[in-house]
Amino acid sequence: MTPAVKALERAGMDFTLKEYSHDPKAPAYGEEAAEALGLSSREVFKTLLARLDDDRLVVAIVPVAAQLDLKALARAAKAKRARMADPSEAERATGYVVGGISPLGQKKRLPTFLDTSAENLPLLHVSGGRRGLEIALAPADLERLTQATLANLARI
Repeated sequence: MTPAVKALERAGMDFTLKEYSHDPKAPAYGEEAAEALGLSSREVFKTLLARLDDDRLVVAIVPVAAQLDLKALARAAKAKRARMADPSEAERATGYVVGGISPLGQKKRLPTFLDTSAENLPLLHVSGGRRGLEIALAPADLERLTQATLANLARI
């Protein structure tokens, strides 16, 4: 199993694993997961990494139906600016490959920000740590396990 699944098991959290056949030609991993699993793109969340102007690397978790508002992320992180991290940098920092980056079980705990839209959901879905694997869990459990700060991050 992946480090994300192991982290949930160690924490004793309730979760469900959902697998699907990943298409390497899929243009958007999160949208592919939502479609393959018959889920709304508002309940499947993507995990993105950004670099702040003070050189901190942070994690942002937003619905796949939305774009990450970098200005909102910077405000939430008390920084002036944020930019998307380079994919190779994101992979090194998390231990996961792009398209399979989970907010759980990362190599190093990074400051994490979760879009407030998660609060309205009974369950949300995040990557399980590899392409083709999603984890369904309660938003409060994800927030607690990642020590996430809730913020308005999504731009639809």
